[in-house]
Amino acid sequence: MSKLKFHKVAAVAVLVATAAWVATGEFTSVGSAATEEAATPTKPEAKPAPVRTVAVIDPPRLQHARAIKVSGYTDANQRASLAARAAGIIADLPVKLGTRVKAGDLIMRLDAEGKQAAVETAKQLLSQREAETAAVQKLAQSGSVAKLQLDNALSALAAARSQLEAAQADLARNEVLAPFDGVVDKVSVELGSSIQVGSPVATVLNLNPILAIGEVSERDLSHVSTGHEADVRLVNGLEVKGTVRYVSHDATAATRTYRVEVAVPNDDGRIPAGMTAEITLRAEPVEATVLPRSVITLSAGGDLGIRAVDADNKVVFYPIDIVDDSPNGLVLGGIPADVKIIVAGQELITEGDTVKPVEADAETLKKLAGEAAGGTQ
Repeated sequence: MSKLKFHKVAAVAVLVATAAWVATGEFTSVGSAATEEAATPTKPEAKPAPVRTVAVIDPPRLQHARAIKVSGYTDANQRASLAARAAGIIADLPVKLGTRVKAGDLIMRLDAEGKQAAVETAKQLLSQREAETAAVQKLAQSGSVAKLQLDNALSALAAARSQLEAAQADLARNEVLAPFDGVVDKVSVELGSSIQVGSPVATVLNLNPILAIGEVSERDLSHVSTGHEADVRLVNGLEVKGTVRYVSHDATAATRTYRVEVAVPNDDGRIPAGMTAEITLRAEPVEATVLPRSVITLSAGGDLGIRAVDADNKVVFYPIDIVDDSPNGLVLGGIPADVKIIVAGQELITEGDTVKPVEADAETLKKLAGEAAGGTQ
């Protein structure tokens, strides 16, 4: 047998050694597969989030009356369309358009046509019946006449009185009188013309006070009550003040709004009926805070409000109620008095964050004041 070469012997030796190593099962720890503990990377320690600095202010407090603006119009306090109560010829018409009248003043008189004579006749008859009754009563007291005769005299006296009252009422129907103090706004007849019962004669308006009438929504109804003050601005630029006189308890079916009447003094009669008006109703004063619009933000849930810092320097959110929009900013309700409101830096924080509050500097306050003034121009 020939002698084996060295390289063949070496190859056989390596093969045997490899087979033995595989049989031991220790190959999983070879190369990059180090121990599991060594292979697991070590996580770096988390660094605490930086505490942000925010500018805060103590909210200014004031008593403010909610302003509710509605569109409306002016109307007369009283309006009367006068009509003829009898037929006849107009004998007296002392008024014309624009005439100021007092309650009871004559507006129109018809020709009496014998009605005055009927009144005089009834008066004479009544005087006669009164004298006859007095004579019969004296005789009845002495027993000279029967009781039946006295009853007849009393009945005749009552009939005479009724006849006089009827004649006077018939004559009174010839006159049309002013039902209240006011101004004659319309005259529908002419002196000497003939009219029938029910024919229109004149329209009288009472314009003092003048009424400013508008309608408020269901949401604002609870803030309006009789006796509250109101401002009225007319389409001609005139601005006047009044008092809420009436608030309806029945909504208009089409708009679901409620009628409100504001009484405005109009002694000189310069405010006419039927003019377009803007009515600003003033509710009862409530405690509120004035802030610029830039401070207002939204919560995570989408509610409108402001962010503030509590006693533990944590960010809290307060929903707001917009009471009014004034030249100095938004007038807001619902903000507690003992909180510091964040006026700068609120965009980078959220509720629950810990912050470092500092008082707003003069430059920030000046900027906020400028925003408030510019936002309502």
